[in-house]
Parts: sequence; C-alpha cells; structure tokens
Amino acid sequence: MTDIHDRGLQYDLATLLGRRRALSLLGGAGLTLVACAPPTTANSPAANSPATTFSAGTTSSAAGTPLETVPEETAGPFPGDGSNGPNALTQSGIVRSDIRSSFGSSTRTAEGVRLTVDLTVQRPGGEPFQGAAVYLWHCDINGDYSMYSDRVRDENFLRGVQEADASGKLRFVSVFPGAYSGRWPHVHFEVYPSLAEATRAGDKITTSQLALPETTCKEVYGTTGYTQSVRNMARTSLRQDTVFRDGTDHQMATMSGGVTSGYTASLTFAVQG
Repeated sequence: MTDIHDRGLQYDLATLLGRRRALSLLGGAGLTLVACAPPTTANSPAANSPATTFSAGTTSSAAGTPLETVPEETAGPFPGDGSNGPNALTQSGIVRSDIRSSFGSSTRTAEGVRLTVDLTVQRPGGEPFQGAAVYLWHCDINGDYSMYSDRVRDENFLRGVQEADASGKLRFVSVFPGAYSGRWPHVHFEVYPSLAEATRAGDKITTSQLALPETTCKEVYGTTGYTQSVRNMARTSLRQDTVFRDGTDHQMATMSGGVTSGYTASLTFAVQG
C-alpha cells in the first residue's frame, strides 16, 4: 500500500468530532446486504445490469417499525463524488447493479470473493423510501480505491448507483473489500433523495459506512488474494478504528454462510428526507 491511506486516516480523524456532534440532527437509511456464490476472478463476467427484482433478506426491523437514523460518517479521501478530485457520479455508466468491472475506457474486473449487496432504504417511521438513490463504493482486494490509488487510478470499478424501488430496495453485486492499514474493513455509501440528484453529484441526505463482522472477514481473508488483509486487520480493532470506535449498533452487518456457499449480511436503517 502507498501512504495515501495514511493521509486518508488523518482525513477521517479530522472529521470525526464534527460527525459526533451532528449525530442527533442527522437522518439515515435502511440497507440489507446479501453475499453469495463462490469467489470471482478477473475473468469473471460482470454485466452492468439495472436493478433486478429480488426477495428481501432478514432485516433488523419489520416494515413500518420506527428506526433510528444511521450515524453520519466521513466519506474519506476517496469518494469519487467530486468533493475530493475525480467525480464518477456524473459519468455515463455509473448507474449499474454490477459494480465489479470498470466502465468507459476500461473493462477490468476486480478480483475477490463475490458479495451481493441488497439495500433497503427507509424513513425513520419505517416507510420505504421509494426513489432514493444510493451511491456505494469500497476498496478492492488490495485495499486500493479506484480513481485514486496508483495501481487502479485508471479504473472506476467498485463504484455504482442504484435507485430504490417501491419497497425501498436496491441491489449491488460486488466483491468483498480488503483491509488496509489503519481502518476496520468497511463499505462506504451516500444516500441521495433521487437518482437525478445522485447523478449530478447534487445534495446528499447522508454519508455513512458499513462495518463488516470480524469472523466473516477472517474467513474471507483466508482465501487467495487477501494475504495483506490478514496482516492489516491484525493491527487494528473496532475500538481503535477512527469511525467505528464509538459503536456499530446501527452499522454492523449481520452475516451468515461461508466462503464456499456464500455469505448473507443484513442491515436496515433509516434516513430523513
């Protein structure tokens, strides 16, 4: 890894206190992650298909049940939303379900254990947030971020936008992110009031992060390609993490399954809007 992640850690830390003070004022969103199927490789197909119909996974709250809003978190130094350098949101091709491959001038596919992410966006009262748009991004198997890190600067994989349906649901197909120095394994996301607002990099409702469970991370990092993640994860903990050290009650994904059969992770939360 290059020292760019060290600069990212400082960036996260600098915004931490402001984020804590804002929690009581912020709204949040609902998500459910589902991971399945065997590991993918660079040769695996990755069609950039639109959102598909799917059945809901297990969530932490029944429909219509009031929810606490998700904590606001830093987007970090690699958002790709135009707030810190490159902007993927305004590029043709960013609205897609399968985010494993780059779009545009490159078609390289990110390697790693397949992770399907099913999101459910709700309002605090528990009602589905139809039409809300989620921009999701995370690092690759090496802990690098497309559009920023030297090895993948010319790529834009592991980034995508989807619109919530009438039930507040949407889906991404991705790969399990690696662990890099100084941070607990995580996934970034931003919620926008509409697809139009998201794809013009307009006003977002909230920015947050999902924490991935330790047991699942260790299982995934025991597979081919994640060797560096084993070492990086051993150097940190949730209590030390600049984002999650105040608790992960509303951000920790609940997962089941295994490397061979696939993983299912679920999380539901709400946003104002």
